[in-house]
Amino acid sequence: MENINMLRSLQSAVGGRWLVSALVVVALSSMFVSSGVAAVESSKLQADADGLMKNVEEMMAHGGMGDAKAIVHHCGEAAGYAEAILQQLPNSDPRRSQAMAPLTELIWQCKRVSDHGIHADPGQLLNPASKARAAARTSIKALGLVKTN
Repeated sequence: MENINMLRSLQSAVGGRWLVSALVVVALSSMFVSSGVAAVESSKLQADADGLMKNVEEMMAHGGMGDAKAIVHHCGEAAGYAEAILQQLPNSDPRRSQAMAPLTELIWQCKRVSDHGIHADPGQLLNPASKARAAARTSIKALGLVKTN
C-alpha cells in the first residue's frame, strides 16, 4: 500500500510518464528479490546435500573400523538431512519425484540401523548402512547436486 501511495504522489508531482518508469523499477526489484530467495533455497539444499554425503561417508568409514555407535549416529544424521531435503523440495519440482524414492529408502535403511542399536555387531549394521549410502548417492545425482572438485 505504501508503494502505491508513493507512486501516486510521484505521478502527481512529476507527471504520468514517470509512473511507467517507477513501475518498471518496482517490477525489476521484485524480480531480484525473488531470485535471491531462490539462490538461498538452492544454497540450503546444497548444504543439506553436502551434510548428507559427509555423514554417509563417515558412517561407512566408522563401519570399517567396527564402531557401531558412530554408524548409528551418522546414519541418524543422514536421515535428518534426507528429511530436510524432502521438505525443501516443492511438490511441483520435477526433481522431487526422482529423489523421493531414494531418500525414503535412505530413511528406511537408517531406521533399520537404529533398530539394531549401538550394541549390535558392526558387521550387521553395514548391510543397511551401505544401502543407505547407495540411496544417498542416487538421490544426490537425481537432484543434480553432485559436487565437482
